[in-house]
Amino acid sequence: MTRLFAAAAAALLLFAAVAPAAAQSSRPNILLIVTDDVGYGDIGSYGAPDVKTPNLDRLAREGTRFSDFYAAPTCSPTRASLISGRYYQRFRIERPLPASGPAGDQGLRPTGRSLPALLKGAGYSTGLIGKWHLGYKPELSPNAHGFDYFFGFKSGLIDYWQHTDGAGQHDFFENDQPAHPSGYSTDLFADRAVRFIEEHAGGPFFLEVAFNAAHWPFQIPDHPSVAPNTARFVQPMDDNTASRADYVAVLERADQGIGKLLATLAARGLDRNTIVVFMNDNGGEWLSRNAPLFHRKDSVWEGGVRVPAIMRWPGRVPAGKTSPQVGSVMDVTATLLAAGGVTVPAEAKLEGIDLMPILAGKAAPVERTLFFRNTVGGRQQRAVRKGNWKLLVDGPNTFVFDLSKDIGERNDLASARQDIARALRPLIAAWEKDVDDEATATLGPAPAPGRPGGPGPGPGPGPGPGRQGGSGN
Repeated sequence: MTRLFAAAAAALLLFAAVAPAAAQSSRPNILLIVTDDVGYGDIGSYGAPDVKTPNLDRLAREGTRFSDFYAAPTCSPTRASLISGRYYQRFRIERPLPASGPAGDQGLRPTGRSLPALLKGAGYSTGLIGKWHLGYKPELSPNAHGFDYFFGFKSGLIDYWQHTDGAGQHDFFENDQPAHPSGYSTDLFADRAVRFIEEHAGGPFFLEVAFNAAHWPFQIPDHPSVAPNTARFVQPMDDNTASRADYVAVLERADQGIGKLLATLAARGLDRNTIVVFMNDNGGEWLSRNAPLFHRKDSVWEGGVRVPAIMRWPGRVPAGKTSPQVGSVMDVTATLLAAGGVTVPAEAKLEGIDLMPILAGKAAPVERTLFFRNTVGGRQQRAVRKGNWKLLVDGPNTFVFDLSKDIGERNDLASARQDIARALRPLIAAWEKDVDDEATATLGPAPAPGRPGGPGPGPGPGPGPGRQGGSGN
């Protein structure tokens, strides 16, 4: 009898130990893949004629791709919205952040309510591999925001081979300690991400892999090099400038890295219980293909803010579909937290929506109203999309577009649809007051125009000739 009681007690202890692990493993793992400066039309499933992206194309076949998905015009703002789930203007991160120097204390302040922090609090192992660009100091680092593990760089760009930033300083870290791996950054990030997945295969895990590809300097793989002039952004009129072929090689290597991640999930039997989200951080640069959109990165025209995005979750997200649901980077935050079963505190004030019910066909598509703001070179741009209508104010000019019929923003309807202009322009004014009032309440008065973080051009590079590597985008 004593032996029976002992056996029963042991069984209960074993069940108690295994049950929480089983409960955790039933929740989905999350793999978020972010590329940098890739054009809307640079991926096969988005019509690229000259880029081979078999792994991203496979992801689109096995999941759902978005036709109308939005990010911010530049890098740091998008990443601030992703981490917080809110408009980046509320944190006064409206330009790419500098890495060091007089403004080196800038960054996204930890709140304990970030995407990684909330997932970590719910039992997820969290990791960021690749680009951060939301603060250089330890108190602004990925670890401070809830990432258990960080392997990558903190500024806006690095030399793919030398791992130095736009100022020529070493910028590669493992957590908050300088790291000195040897190799091509895209490969290093992919290989370290594979290791993270293997080490956390018991789940649940949240892993963000933020490739620097295909951001400048356009250094091709398999040919070690030093980026000239500390990774200055070359222009088409420069001598010995980069080519579209260089850009394609950089992007295709990232796709190969994504293939390694997907293969690891499959080999570990994790692919059916892992949400894979792919997105780009802003519109593409001059070597990118943004077709059929107009303009490029660092603008609020569609070519600056509409980006490719794909979501795969076998059995939950339909395969081979294209969703016309308007989505945003803030929706990724809300969707992943909901899928992870996270109780989101009211203080988080998420501004995105959970896209999963819509993708799964359990809820009808919803009309969205999204706002955009960008100031570069002293030129202000504001825009709002409400349903299919877009009002865009670019400097002194106001445009009205019906995006359902004019994705390329070539048919300005301002003269014919003044009613739309009158209806939408006050929405921008009200939104700006809301985000700016909150930023002032939490951060104090805004810096003077032209200073880092202020409404002027700030530290980020402008769109014209001679753009320097500096902080990067």
